Parts: sequence; C-alpha cells; structure tokens
Amino acid sequence: MIRAIVTDVEGTTSSLSFVRDTLFPYAKAHLADELRANAGKSEWRAQIEAVRAELGRSESDNGAGLEEVIETLKGWIDADRKATPLKTLQGLIWEAGYRRGELRAHIYPDVADVMQAWHAQGIALYCYSSGSIHAQRLFFGHCEAGDLTGLFSGYFDTTTGPKQAAASYTTIASEIGFPPADILFLSDIEAELDGAIEAGFAVCQVLREGVTANTRGYAAVPDFEHIDINDF
Repeated sequence: MIRAIVTDVEGTTSSLSFVRDTLFPYAKAHLADELRANAGKSEWRAQIEAVRAELGRSESDNGAGLEEVIETLKGWIDADRKATPLKTLQGLIWEAGYRRGELRAHIYPDVADVMQAWHAQGIALYCYSSGSIHAQRLFFGHCEAGDLTGLFSGYFDTTTGPKQAAASYTTIASEIGFPPADILFLSDIEAELDGAIEAGFAVCQVLREGVTANTRGYAAVPDFEHIDINDF
C-alpha cells in the first residue's frame, strides 16, 4: 500500500522549459548584482566560500575573488552543474524574483488537483529535486496554482545525495519513516527511477512532452491524472 509519494519537479510537476528558459536565465542575469550586493551576508558568504573551496582556494589565502566566483557560477549554470552552492544561490536569487512578482512558477494543470486529492486521502507528499530545498519551497509557494506548500510533508535535494543513486532513496525512506515499498517515486528520468527501484521504492515515469518511455518496463503515464496508487 502506498503511504507516501515523492515527486521530482523539473519535467514531472513542471515544464523543463520553465526551469531552463526562465529560472536559469533569470538567475544568471541577476547573479552578479545579487552577489555583489549580498556578499557580506552570512547565508550568501557561506555559499561563496563553498565555491572557493571547490576551486581549491579560500578567501584567507587570497584565493578566488568575488568576480572569479561570479564567472565560475555562470559557467556552472551554462553546464547545468548540480553543485549545492550554485543551487543554494540560485534559490536566493529566485526568492527575490518571486517576492518582486517577476517570477511565477509553471505547474502542469493536472498536478495541483491530483496532489490535493492524495493529500486528502492521507498520503504524505514529498519533493526530491536537484534544486535546493529553499528553491523548492519558493517554487511551490509561488506557482500558477497558488501556494501548494501546505500539501508537502518535506523536501529533499542534493544534500541527500545524487538523484540516480540508490543510497539517496534509502536515506529518504529512512527520514520519511516508511518502508521503501510503501513509497511511490515519480520522475520523467529513467536513471532516477532505476535508483529508486534499487532502493525498493515503487516507481512511475511521467511522460511529459518530449520524454521517451523507459526501457525497463516501469509503469508510465502521460500525467498525474492517470496515476492510480492502487496499482502499486
């Protein structure tokens, strides 16, 4: 029996194009100004130091200056690198954009109603994304369907581990407190479903536009309305 559902975001609840064509360019365009304005604040400074550490340098030894950090981060954005300091800083930049009303998160029309129905049935809902937990909360708090954060029992990001690694899903199950077999993972990415299956999760691929059906025989549906949790 499914007692919890963990969902991916990009390409599953929300379009790839919103993340890649709106959020990423927004973060890149505002990166330099936001880092220069906020570099002295502890939350921002910690992430700047984390970038320096990945470059093998630190502020104390006259390592990478702020401008080099900015250029490094822009390169990581272009490469879609799943680096935790980048994801954290993107979340801080997007927060400002959401609060200014310059951003509103895309969500597929089927998602909100179905998640509300699951929530009403007592199924615990979680999110697992390469975007930071902060970014996930902002996303679902400022999406086209309104504030959906009240539907979620928790969030997971790259601090839990890589999304293709079975160990990440084992950790998620432990934190949720349910046996893996009682948890359904939703994603458009076959390799992520592989990791969840290896950890003992039930899985379902969501075939949004442009997504190729998995080769493993996993359940696959076009949208959330076609997911019947009694099938798992």
